[in-house]
Amino acid sequence: MTAQMNQSRRIAMVAATVMLLFGAVAIGAMIRVRGIHLKKTPIYPAENRQLSNLPTETESWIRVGSDYVEPAEILEVLGTENYLTRQYTEKHPKNPDRPVMIQVHGAYYTGGIDTVPHVPERCFVGGGLQQSSSSIVLPLDIDPSGWAEDRSVPEEFGGESKKVYTTRLSNDRAYTDAPGMRVRLPRNVGPSEPISMRFSEFIGQERTIYAGYFFIANGQTKANANDVRALAFNLDDDYSYYLKIQINTNAVDSLEEFIEVSGSFISEMLGEIMRCVPDWTDVQRGDYPPDNPKRNQDPKTDS
Repeated sequence: MTAQMNQSRRIAMVAATVMLLFGAVAIGAMIRVRGIHLKKTPIYPAENRQLSNLPTETESWIRVGSDYVEPAEILEVLGTENYLTRQYTEKHPKNPDRPVMIQVHGAYYTGGIDTVPHVPERCFVGGGLQQSSSSIVLPLDIDPSGWAEDRSVPEEFGGESKKVYTTRLSNDRAYTDAPGMRVRLPRNVGPSEPISMRFSEFIGQERTIYAGYFFIANGQTKANANDVRALAFNLDDDYSYYLKIQINTNAVDSLEEFIEVSGSFISEMLGEIMRCVPDWTDVQRGDYPPDNPKRNQDPKTDS
């Protein structure tokens, strides 16, 4: 009886091993056939454009002082060297005696993204500030007058609306190094599809601090850190990146004013921000980067 039981166990173990091996082979075949990408390749903007290249002046805003340089220990926590922390102030304030000053922070991540996005709800509270209420997500009031649909983009690359828009950079060389250039916007952003931003209010010792942020990840915008990680790990994409844009200030009197200020700044800087991320339409078509595996892929077999 014992010999028979041992023989049965050996047969069961062999059968289980065969099934595991068969399953591994089957999963590997499915991954290859369906073009699933478990490992993400780093990707950078055209000419590796850095966030520090964002203009120091727009029609309504101008830099104050020098860009902040993070110490080595903070850089290690931040997890990227492509970042920007800069102060801007209004050029034409409603109250000349009290112009609004904002701090703009951006950070770019790519490749094997395992960094938990740094967001004010964690960082500010961890620094001793008290959040006055729950964060809210609201659309930005951005001027779309310079936007135009890019009819060269196939519908399958256009998101829910099946359209991708472009914005025109300023014609004034004081505000850009590429006057009049048209730059593609993220998917699902258009005249009737605004960018949403997550806003929070924190109680400081002397004044209330307002913070707002959104992400651009693999050609889309999100206002939630969990959503951006899901986008960056889309199994159909060879590459992954995300960019966080955050605005802070203690120079406004209400959340409503802060939302208006944020919309003004992003409205004038959006095209330049998009130059600091890869053009995702070009990535999807295989036109960028030069070693994109989709470059020589037959569109009929592309899933």
